[in-house]
Amino acid sequence: MSVVIIDYGSGNLRSAAKSFERGVKDDGLALDVVVSADPDQVRAASHVVLPGVGAFADCRAGLMALDGMVDALNEAVIKDAKPFFGICVGMQLMATAGLEHGEHPGLGWISGKVQALSPDDETLKIPHMGWNELLPGENDHPVLADLGENPHVYFVHSYHMICENAADVLASAQYGGPVTAMVGRDNMIGSQFHPEKSQRVGLKIIGNFLKWKP
Repeated sequence: MSVVIIDYGSGNLRSAAKSFERGVKDDGLALDVVVSADPDQVRAASHVVLPGVGAFADCRAGLMALDGMVDALNEAVIKDAKPFFGICVGMQLMATAGLEHGEHPGLGWISGKVQALSPDDETLKIPHMGWNELLPGENDHPVLADLGENPHVYFVHSYHMICENAADVLASAQYGGPVTAMVGRDNMIGSQFHPEKSQRVGLKIIGNFLKWKP
């Protein structure tokens, strides 16, 4: 049983790995945390994590450059329905397309496009950086269980996903209007914020994901 964090040249891998190791330890789980660029390790994993930092097109190019990785992801996540967690641009890559510096296709797992933030308050700066309250949706997703009152998480981004199906939005935040904070369906979740930088709440979300049986 292993959690594979995909290394494709984008993402704060050390920080992410430490947070998932902490989640495994805190909940006494029999899981190994592995950082890997090997498609076969993704296929063999029990849980798959796709981090991402930077521009959508650059992250997509890095993922596509790993021979066989997209096929392995589709096999593990779509065919075999293993629990999947996309983080920041890793979440955005779940979309149909990203509109940063042109239009670029995503993995197509969540119907929607990644668009620039456009807060209705001109004093709000882009990129959106800092702590915001996480506002869970109405479907009571198990990964968002027991976060406590007014949970806050840490964001660093200029784009967010606009989902075609409102039910795919698991949580939002407010930054001059609604911002998509988490998406998901079936065995997949994604967070626009960084759980590995979100202290207690982030660790709780990671722990919930590791125990989740979709």
